[in-house]
Amino acid sequence: VQLQASGGGLVQAGESLRLSCAASERALKGYALGWFRQAPGKEREPVMAISWRGSVTYIAESVKGRFTIERDFAKNTVSLQMNSLKPEDTAVYYCAAGASPILKGRNYWGQGTLVTVSS
Repeated sequence: VQLQASGGGLVQAGESLRLSCAASERALKGYALGWFRQAPGKEREPVMAISWRGSVTYIAESVKGRFTIERDFAKNTVSLQMNSLKPEDTAVYYCAAGASPILKGRNYWGQGTLVTVSS
């Protein structure tokens, strides 16, 4: 399973950013996909997850109403649209694929992409 994340960068608070993760075809067959993030000095935490059928299975309370996730089976991608960004969203974001619908347990990981939100 191969995952390649992109789209991070530096934005101002209140702005939007879209992350994208290109997944190998194998990652899409029966696997949930999603995004985690790790802020400096903190543990990695789940952000959003989407099932292999395209249903959102997890959303962190801190991003509700601001972030959305979608997967494009034709393009083999999963994207994270982040709106109304806050400085506390600053983190390295990782895409993940796993058998668990909410990505508990063993996952495959892409490389991280840094999102920095300035105040």
